[in-house]
Amino acid sequence: MIQIKFGEIAEFRNGLNFAKESQGKGCLLIGIPDFKDRFIPHYETLTEINPSGITKAEDFLKKNDILFVRSNGNKDLVGRSLFIDKNIKALYSGFCIRARLTSDLISPIFLAYFTRTNRFKSLISSSGGTSIQNLNQGILANVKIPLFPKKEQQQIASVLSSLDSKIELNNKINAELEAMAKLIYDYWFVQFEFPIEAALAAKMGDSSLAGKPYKSSGGPMVYNQDLKREIPEGWEVDSLGNYAVVKKGTLVTEKTADTSGKIKVVSAGLDYSYFHSKSNYEANTITISASGASAGYINFWREPIFACDCTTVRGESDSVTLLVLGFLKMRQAYIYQQARGSAQPHVYPKDIEGLKIAIPPKSLIEDFGAIVVPGNQTITINLKQNQELSSLRDWLLPMLMNGQVTIKEAEEQLSMAAEERGDYGK
Repeated sequence: MIQIKFGEIAEFRNGLNFAKESQGKGCLLIGIPDFKDRFIPHYETLTEINPSGITKAEDFLKKNDILFVRSNGNKDLVGRSLFIDKNIKALYSGFCIRARLTSDLISPIFLAYFTRTNRFKSLISSSGGTSIQNLNQGILANVKIPLFPKKEQQQIASVLSSLDSKIELNNKINAELEAMAKLIYDYWFVQFEFPIEAALAAKMGDSSLAGKPYKSSGGPMVYNQDLKREIPEGWEVDSLGNYAVVKKGTLVTEKTADTSGKIKVVSAGLDYSYFHSKSNYEANTITISASGASAGYINFWREPIFACDCTTVRGESDSVTLLVLGFLKMRQAYIYQQARGSAQPHVYPKDIEGLKIAIPPKSLIEDFGAIVVPGNQTITINLKQNQELSSLRDWLLPMLMNGQVTIKEAEEQLSMAAEERGDYGK
């Protein structure tokens, strides 16, 4: 296969270092935390800076640029890439290198996908040493890129991007469903503007109130001393430990776990820590990290897990669990404050059990569940589908780049994936 050096088709430029005084508005900034395992940036969450007086025109990003992590304490991050798929006013930090194509021999998106292959990673590692912690322009310039015919490059990129587009669509749907659940929780159980049921409207002496928001329609409120606020008349207040099952996780270390398994072990961090071969909790379990810098962090798992260094919370039904999730998320800042211990901060199950919660009538919880439980099920399906699509993409990526799979064979794989899911590509 014909190959061409990266430096023959692109120019490179390191990013800028910005002082705290540059924080402000006016320009998006891409830094190391924005890479993660993304193909394109999540533009909505990028920070902003004021670029006045510290930048030149050539410092800004353009559509089809590729960014690389240049330097990081975590060597696994070095060499990761991001593809800039649209024109935006954005800069990139000094720990990044930008590649900008100077030749039309290579499709930009094809090149971006090539930079995500193990082959590319091994090429930059062999140039900079097996434990590379710093990537430079010289290393990138010497990487050899496979030079497929331009049409074939575009076809390869089209196959891979169709998978990424479906994954991104699922992510957007999930974000919208989660935002809807949060909005309903806030409207019903914080502002107390839940729709008045017909029986309650009759009890209030005005059947025309049915379906209208409770508090703003004059629904009776009573002051609760525990919560130090008014709540709807007839609601109960109790400790969370009496309303839901709050438990401590079970210890399993990375040495004692069967890490060849596929069950995520939830420990003290923001995400799972490693894998195990068995679970101790079913899907739809809330966890609160128990120790370390992330002590108190609330997460929700839509798959079976092995809960370790964390507190778990589950309701008697998915409706109750999702209600409790909304309650805990609203108190995230307070729960963080419960962490104590100078060397190793801890949040204990008793800290969670003692939280006071306003408990709505069962009929209202059922109405809430009728809306949010199907949405939660859709999110679960989308997450599973994304795992399958990611696996297919990650399998096709090196096979297409090495010529081991043809475009036709790849398209057949996509077709089979579409048939299995029913709605793929819609």
